This record gives sequence, structure tokens and C-alpha cells, in this order.
Amino acid sequence: VCTLAGHVEDVDSVAFSSDGKRVISECLNIVKIWNADTGAEVCSLLDDDFMVLAGAFSLDGKRVVAGAGRRLKIYNAETGAEMRSLEGHAGMVTAI
Repeated sequence: VCTLAGHVEDVDSVAFSSDGKRVISECLNIVKIWNADTGAEVCSLLDDDFMVLAGAFSLDGKRVVAGAGRRLKIYNAETGAEMRSLEGHAGMVTAI
């Protein structure tokens, strides 16, 4: 058991990767990816124009999808690079 310290506000949601080795946490406009065994931060995804409400790993663990407003963004789970932005949902994205 370890504490994943690093967010400055309340965390909105967390999710484990399918292999249980990583965790993502979302708070305001930041998604953090953590090593589940050590508690070390792997990377931090910051977007000033994207208030995240939900997130999840792809089944293969190579990508992270984050949802906010009426958009989804897909990121590389290793580098944190944004891969794609998907817009056009009719309602708010509140879960993935």
C-alpha cells in the first residue's frame, strides 16, 4: 500500500491499467500516471483547456483516454504525448 501524492486538489477519479502495474488519477486539468508498485509518478499530462472528469487505460496499456466536457483526448501512456482529440459528444463526458 502506498500514497500517490502529487495533486494539489481533490482527485476526481482513478483507474488501474489492465495488468495492475500503473494507475491514472485525474484532478482538474491534470492526469497523472503512476507506478502502482512504487508510487512513483511516471508522467503528468497537463492541458490548461481541458478539465478532466474521467480517464482509463486502453486494454493493452499503451494509451490513456481522458474525458472532459464534450471531448475525449487520447495520450501515449509512456510519453504523455497527445495522440488524438475527439469532439462532438452530445452531452458531458463523465465516465469512460
